[in-house]
Amino acid sequence: MTKRITRTFTKEFKEQIVQLHASGKPRAEIIKEYELTSSSFDRWVSQYNGSGSFEEKDNRTPEQEELIKLRKENQRLAMENDIFKASRADHGTKVEVIRNNRHKYSVSAMCEVLQIPRSTYYYEAKERDSKEEDKLTELIIQIFNENRKVYGQRKIKRELKKKGWQVSRRRIGRIMKAEGLVSKYTIAQYKPHNSTVNESDVGNVLDREFTQEQPLKVVVSDLTYVRVQQKWHYICVLVDLHNREIIGHSAGPKKDAKLVQRAFATVPYSLNHLELFHTDRGGEFKNQLIDEALTTFGIDRSLSNKGTPYDNAVAEATFKTIKTEFVKGAIFSSQKELDLELFDYVNWFNNIRIHQSLDYLTPREYKLQHQLEKLAI
Repeated sequence: MTKRITRTFTKEFKEQIVQLHASGKPRAEIIKEYELTSSSFDRWVSQYNGSGSFEEKDNRTPEQEELIKLRKENQRLAMENDIFKASRADHGTKVEVIRNNRHKYSVSAMCEVLQIPRSTYYYEAKERDSKEEDKLTELIIQIFNENRKVYGQRKIKRELKKKGWQVSRRRIGRIMKAEGLVSKYTIAQYKPHNSTVNESDVGNVLDREFTQEQPLKVVVSDLTYVRVQQKWHYICVLVDLHNREIIGHSAGPKKDAKLVQRAFATVPYSLNHLELFHTDRGGEFKNQLIDEALTTFGIDRSLSNKGTPYDNAVAEATFKTIKTEFVKGAIFSSQKELDLELFDYVNWFNNIRIHQSLDYLTPREYKLQHQLEKLAI
């Protein structure tokens, strides 16, 4: 669809059009040749013949003028009614009342009703706005630093809302830029890694059913790399699709099935509750020990189709998050340090970090809310 261009016309142009019509040029020809709308043409002719002016205010009927006057009077009465209770308040309260209502009423009118000089109001309002900006800046810096410098505008806005602040993303972005607060998500990371392919005939049982109402019904997993001194080590996590909680994790120097097995060993829940374990076709997920463990606890298996990474999209997304928030720029001095930092990160991820996919709740909050909703039914 072609975007319509808005045209503007000068007073002189309108007069020439009206005079062309007065000299006998047909209305239809003028509209066609000058690409005018019939409503605009008729309005110009009517205005010129009536008042000689094309200004709206010069062409109002007495009834229209009276209606506008009544509307202004009603607005003034509404304003006075809104702020009348503050007329006997102290000076500071009056200034605050004007600040809180300046989007609704004229500042000049409110200053007149509350008997405050406009210059005084503007000076004090500027001072208060400056103090408010300082407080907001302090809160944004605090939220950013407390959340590992990964929160962007959306999540900071949510955290501010919890503290009683209604702030636009644009304003948050402006403050973050001024303070040099750059989320780790600003620069994307990617490192390809070759892996053997699991040739098992197990199919994609999950079939991209990433929304699960029941906790622990489906667990997905993946691995990623991290630098320990001058060598690559690897991280494995197990994610509950119900609330995106990391229920198990492990780290080590080898990308193998034992890494996955150790992740299962850290799960704080009974493995009998798990129904389905889904991964991509990486060779590290195919091992007799893992198969025996899954069989022992009655856990079914599901594998992504070959060359279809979206079949394991939640695990992929979780690891993109981990790479950005935990791995990016980090070099650990030892496996022990990596284990400790990973443990701390998983705790933050599950209990403190808000998730956009969970309506800005933490995995723990989401699970508790879901449990309360089930009890209420």
